[in-house]
Amino acid sequence: MQKNSSIDAPACEPRLWPLDPQATFLNHGSFGSCPHAVLDFQRELRNRLERQPVQFFVRDFEGLLDHARAELARFVGAAADDLVFVTNATGGVNTVLRSLRFQPGDELLVTDHEYNACRNALDFVAEKSGARVIVAAVPFPVHSTAEIVDRILKLVSSRTRLALLDHVTSQTGIVLPIRQLVVELAERGVEILVDGAHAPGMALLHLEELGATYYTGNCHKWLCAPKGAAFLWVRRDRQPLIRPLTISHGANSRRKDRSRFQIEFGWTGTSDPTACLSVPEAIRYLSSLCSGGWPEVMRRNRELALAGRKTLCEALNIPLPCPDEFIGSIASIPIPDASAVETPPTPLYGDPLQDKLRVHHGIEAPIIPWPAPPKRLLRISAQLYNSLDQYKRLAAAITTELA
Repeated sequence: MQKNSSIDAPACEPRLWPLDPQATFLNHGSFGSCPHAVLDFQRELRNRLERQPVQFFVRDFEGLLDHARAELARFVGAAADDLVFVTNATGGVNTVLRSLRFQPGDELLVTDHEYNACRNALDFVAEKSGARVIVAAVPFPVHSTAEIVDRILKLVSSRTRLALLDHVTSQTGIVLPIRQLVVELAERGVEILVDGAHAPGMALLHLEELGATYYTGNCHKWLCAPKGAAFLWVRRDRQPLIRPLTISHGANSRRKDRSRFQIEFGWTGTSDPTACLSVPEAIRYLSSLCSGGWPEVMRRNRELALAGRKTLCEALNIPLPCPDEFIGSIASIPIPDASAVETPPTPLYGDPLQDKLRVHHGIEAPIIPWPAPPKRLLRISAQLYNSLDQYKRLAAAITTELA
């Protein structure tokens, strides 16, 4: 149960998570962190699997998967039959894009805030099919919803087949006006694939009401489920078109008791499914940590993210880069350009300043090159184990390193 409703202290005991107690962890948004209790639940499932694999996979698995799917569907406001598990949101985006068929001259709309991995998937299918990727330049800093919506809609044409849109942008930390965008694009005959990697557990979701064509989201980030748990929701009339990335036994199944969509995604080969099966426990456990349940979890994290970015902007003497309405549980602020542009040693590497924060100050917070080096952003995350004092320490550290 919640121990502290104030953002001045963690909302619950940080040791409920297996995070290094010597580090100030302000980067929940990148990979999440799974609480001990949920990992223990997953461990028991793994033990059950290995104790009798045939019993688990052949006789028990489908029922366990149906239960997990139903609980997740209830949480995101969807019918369970319209939702399947995938390993991550990038996989969900790839699943949709590589199932659809595009023609030369088709246009695929995206913003310049789209997550790099998913933008690469869009470029891949465009190159294979001869379609064109049309990029809407959305400003950041940004001051109004109209700035975002207008930049996107003005690029829609009679050739626009699909729009790939973030719900919450990864680099810039903006909660896009996704409902308005979905309505406007649908009225123009455009299908919408929403990359909701950050949204589950950060924003209240009602997928059936949202009206998107396709929606994918991670469970390992703000739901704090184990790694390897995500979902793909597909509007029912489009489900016959969407096939899993791995074609397996379901492709020629004679079963008639469930949809082809569920049959194919329900088994794509032997793997460890315990992350997905642990999602209901993650939903239940996180809800138990605040007296107000999930609404309180989301409210508290957002309040802390807003306070953290205000602290940083004041320390750096810069204005807030966007109104509060665009912020969920992550927030990004522009910082001075890098003095030298270095070739990243790995695809996930950000900036040498990130290493300095970790090595010199014990703070883990991402420095993101955006829109391109030497321009860069500092992004913070807020989870129940964080407190306002940690962002004050980050403010002091960043001003020291930038001096």
